[in-house]
Amino acid sequence: MSFTIKRIYEPANADDGIRVLVDRLWPRGISKTKAKLDHWMKEVAPTPALRVQFNHKPERFAEFRKRYREELAANPAVGELRRLGKRKRVTLLYGARDPKINHAVVLLAALKR
Repeated sequence: MSFTIKRIYEPANADDGIRVLVDRLWPRGISKTKAKLDHWMKEVAPTPALRVQFNHKPERFAEFRKRYREELAANPAVGELRRLGKRKRVTLLYGARDPKINHAVVLLAALKR
């Protein structure tokens, strides 16, 4: 399986393969045309309650990661993503500012297990 993550604000390129937005909310300031998405999989994003609880605060990331992994373990959409990754490279796109403390990092680790 070949997965990578990238901020949606970075330019699309041919190496991205299948571009999948994994945010529940549409990222601010980017048009759907500029995003060049192949899929928008809202269902793999953290639940609204978990997202609000985390609020991108670094001191809450460990607890967020634990709870989000639990959500992913019970989420059938993860299997759909894995199937996409068997055929071609998949770039998981996210809107968060911090490249190390965000849900896409957790999702990528879960997909690689």
